[in-house]
Amino acid sequence: MLHAFSNLFNNTIFSPLTWCGSGEGLLMLRTCRALCSQASPSPGGWQPPNFDGGAFHLKGTGELTRALLVLRLCAWPPLVTHGLALQAWSQRLLGSRLSGALLRASIYGQFVAGETAEEVTGCVQQLKTLGLRPLLAVPTEEEPDSAVKTGEAWYEGNLRAMLRCVDLSRGLLETPGRTGDILMQLKITALASTQLCKELTSWVRRPGDSLELSPKRLAEAMDSGRDLQVSFLNTEQNRHLQASLSRLHRVVQVTPLPWSACPAQHVRLLVDAEYTSLNPTLSLLVAALAVRWNSPREGGPWVWNTYQAYLKDTYERLRRDAGAADRAGLAFGVKLVRGAYLDKERELARLQGTEDPTQPDYEATNQSYSRCLELMLNHVAHRGPTCHLMVASHNEESVRQATKRMWELDIPLDGPICFGQLLGMCDHVSLALGQAGYAVYKSIPYGSLEEVIPYLIRRAQENRSVLRGARRERELLSQELRRRLLGRGLRVPH
Repeated sequence: MLHAFSNLFNNTIFSPLTWCGSGEGLLMLRTCRALCSQASPSPGGWQPPNFDGGAFHLKGTGELTRALLVLRLCAWPPLVTHGLALQAWSQRLLGSRLSGALLRASIYGQFVAGETAEEVTGCVQQLKTLGLRPLLAVPTEEEPDSAVKTGEAWYEGNLRAMLRCVDLSRGLLETPGRTGDILMQLKITALASTQLCKELTSWVRRPGDSLELSPKRLAEAMDSGRDLQVSFLNTEQNRHLQASLSRLHRVVQVTPLPWSACPAQHVRLLVDAEYTSLNPTLSLLVAALAVRWNSPREGGPWVWNTYQAYLKDTYERLRRDAGAADRAGLAFGVKLVRGAYLDKERELARLQGTEDPTQPDYEATNQSYSRCLELMLNHVAHRGPTCHLMVASHNEESVRQATKRMWELDIPLDGPICFGQLLGMCDHVSLALGQAGYAVYKSIPYGSLEEVIPYLIRRAQENRSVLRGARRERELLSQELRRRLLGRGLRVPH
């Protein structure tokens, strides 16, 4: 009986879309969790996901062949290092049309959903048939210290692209298959300059809290639209800050429709983390947005922050922020990643003569990720659907840890915890999780070749370790293709 009640609890009360955040709802949640904690575990206990490539039977031979070739190319360091120069050279040698056709058949086709809404929808439909979900990403951002993209017009153009992405994300509801929460990535430096973020960071890091930069004051400025004057910024910087806050507010404002409307049409924004010279400001802006939009009564969290486990201070920041959200009565959303800017962070620290902010080695990063993951899993178990977590990892051990602890903590597979990987990579993990019933999202950039290829090359340069670490995936792809070519019959998935 208790096991049956546990299933009812997991399928209804624990759903984020049915949670209203009322005092009665919280009492009911705690009562149900106390009862369900007495229920016996599911028959057979926890079954670890099998990442042996068995789920590749869901994909065509052409798809697997392209994946193997592209992943091998991306593991070649000169291609990643000189990607932009090689692209320009191929256009001069082959012409734009032939060069574009080769890219579409290879790198673009592997990692990008398409250019038009129809192409993106087709990609998402294919993902849904595989048990996967979309996490759309606008491939636009300003590189730190870039002097190429300046002026409010560029940021306003990015705003329009973000708003179109919100509409497109919402429109994907109409595609067949399971949808769950609609998630979208947001790059704040596409809407606010890195120079402004650095200036604000220098003040955020000073001893003592500045009331001028409190999340509440920033939230009030966004909500009211009144000019915000910060004493240590000049006139131009204050003007850009106000415009940036307005842009952020407009993106978040259109993601949740009125709560009386269909809750399934709401879009949750996952804010990307960037460099340590920018992150304190990005976290400040996320905190300001959270004050306004992450109320449990309104179905929050609508705005999530990203935490990079390869930084030494991440665990303490995550613990502090989770506790602060709990005390403030706010919902809390986290995307947990290892991090992508290791080489640049270390080089910058060396040039500036400052302490290296990153973990000393890969194993320390793994331990940091494991600690942060355990912290958040316990928060989810304690707070229920007012706390959301994306386990954004290509690491098989981290994913197994998450699935095992979800079972031990009685967290439903399709509840407030989801998994995330990049489109075109780590499919042996994504497919296995999706087929097992977990909520799995693929980060999906989309756009024209001109927009996306430079973006992909920058991401590849930032994620060299991920590309090099895809050796196991390449081996599994080779095994599956050999099996098919030798005609050994269909593999029976575990």
